[in-house]
Amino acid sequence: MSNVCTIAWIHGLVQGVGFRYSTQREALQLGLTGYARNMDDGSVEVVACGDADKVEKLVAWLKAGGPRSARVDKVLTEPHQPGREYPDFSIRY
Repeated sequence: MSNVCTIAWIHGLVQGVGFRYSTQREALQLGLTGYARNMDDGSVEVVACGDADKVEKLVAWLKAGGPRSARVDKVLTEPHQPGREYPDFSIRY
């Protein structure tokens, strides 16, 4: 198993619809660490770290639209090298 971190920016109707909470639930079920936070431009930023296969599963879930109440228009991802390790998957405010 190789551990990786990916940062993603999710655009669409993703704020005010429980997106961060649903993402946290999915990430914790997959055993990932990182965070989800709302951005000023209306997008959500997600950092996910853990086993590469499980990070890919979370990214696929994001691209598939996340929770039913959301509308995902696009997801941009890139590899990420965080300056620290995350103890769990949190919601940032």
